[in-house]
Amino acid sequence: MTNAAKGVDDYRLGVGIMLLNADNQVLVAQRIDKVSDAWQMPQGGIDQGEDPLATAFRELAEEIGTNDAEVITETDGWLTYDLPEDLRAKLWRGRYKGQRQKWYAMRYLGRDEDINLETEHPEFSAWKWASIDDLPDLIVPFKRPLYEQIVAVMKDKVGL
Repeated sequence: MTNAAKGVDDYRLGVGIMLLNADNQVLVAQRIDKVSDAWQMPQGGIDQGEDPLATAFRELAEEIGTNDAEVITETDGWLTYDLPEDLRAKLWRGRYKGQRQKWYAMRYLGRDEDINLETEHPEFSAWKWASIDDLPDLIVPFKRPLYEQIVAVMKDKVGL
C-alpha cells in the first residue's frame, strides 16, 4: 500500500493556544512523554464535528486543568507543520504527515494556582510563563518555523 493510499499525505486538524497572562507572558509546558528540555504551548486535535474554538477551550481544560480565558484574536487561516520522517510512523499510526492548526491568542483570567497539570490524562510535567520572543527557542526544532510564524502573527494582531 502506498503512503498516499494510507493517507500519509494528510494533515491532522488541530488548534493551538497562546495563553497570555496579565504581563503578556505565554504559558508553556513540558510534555510528560519527552526527555528533552523542549516546552510547548497547549494544543490538540479537533474531534470530528467539533468547532475549533470549542476545541481550544476543551484542550486548555484537559491539559492545564482550567479554561478560564477569553479570546483576544485568532490566526486568519491555518498554520501547518510537518513531522520529521522518523516520527511520522510513530505518531497517529502513521496517518498524518503533520498538523494543520488554527491558533488562538487568549488572555488568562484565572490565578496561577488554578493551573493544574494533574488532569485525567496528564500531558505535561511542568509549566511556566515565558517571554513571547523566547517561544521559538523553547520548542522542538522541527516546530521552530511554526512557532516563529505564530509569534510574528500574534505580536502583530495583539500589538505586543
